[in-house]
Amino acid sequence: MSGGSDEVVRFWERLGLPGLIDVHTHFMPEQVLRKVWAYFDSAGPLTGMEWPIAYRHDEDERLALLRSFGVRRFTSMLYPHKAGMAAWLNGWAADFARRVPDCLHTATFFPEEGVERYVREAVEAGARIFKSHLQVGAYDANDPLLEPVWGLLAEAAVPVVMHCGSGPAPGKYTGPEPVGRLLARHPRLRLVVAHMGMPEYAEFLALAEAYPEVRLDTTMAFTDFSEELTPFPVAERGRLADLGDRILLGTDFPNIPYPYVHQLHSLERLELGDDWLRAVCYGNAHAMFDRR
Repeated sequence: MSGGSDEVVRFWERLGLPGLIDVHTHFMPEQVLRKVWAYFDSAGPLTGMEWPIAYRHDEDERLALLRSFGVRRFTSMLYPHKAGMAAWLNGWAADFARRVPDCLHTATFFPEEGVERYVREAVEAGARIFKSHLQVGAYDANDPLLEPVWGLLAEAAVPVVMHCGSGPAPGKYTGPEPVGRLLARHPRLRLVVAHMGMPEYAEFLALAEAYPEVRLDTTMAFTDFSEELTPFPVAERGRLADLGDRILLGTDFPNIPYPYVHQLHSLERLELGDDWLRAVCYGNAHAMFDRR
């Protein structure tokens, strides 16, 4: 698969951008990624549907593809599903960021003894972004063990991409209500709501309106795949326009069941204008990560 690099490049060149910044891409230890792919292949309970992986390649080829797309900055989103994994994953991700300088140094955590220590160590080692997956990790964002972590990340202004919406299947701790309680205690937390909060789009947009540091990433939202299952409400498009400075391009590469360019075309067909696209696909993330 060529990956459709030419189409992707034409998209951002037409907008006059130097490339793209994608805040939601997955790189993780090979044995972990293989297990993730096996889960998708089996149509596991959190997906419950056929989900072909579009970019099932080795690490070097996946990196080459992103670069051929013109993705200037990306992430190594990774997450534990149980205690005892996060510190090891963070060690791998720190090494990956050293090997791959265009990847934003990514880290993660789990509610467990020692979590404040290893999160602090990751921040001090230069972590630029964290991933929290309430669905896969099956934990409450309001777990007392995480309280010092949220305070630390808010103080350090390090963003956290959180899978907190109830798609593709609800979890015990997903949904806007627990996230609202978290933000009420930590209003300066730079929370990036993954997948636009699908399917609770309106509720998570309301949290972004209420808390100036909350952002949303576009991962899989607005695509044909997601629109068939959980369509974005047409009545909410005006809110997308109003929050155009706090929406960030995310894709879920490589674990997507369609070509990368489809995410971009899905944003384009919202008809919110080229300035909105420029901000979402590059400017907003550039302001957060690359301006000094």
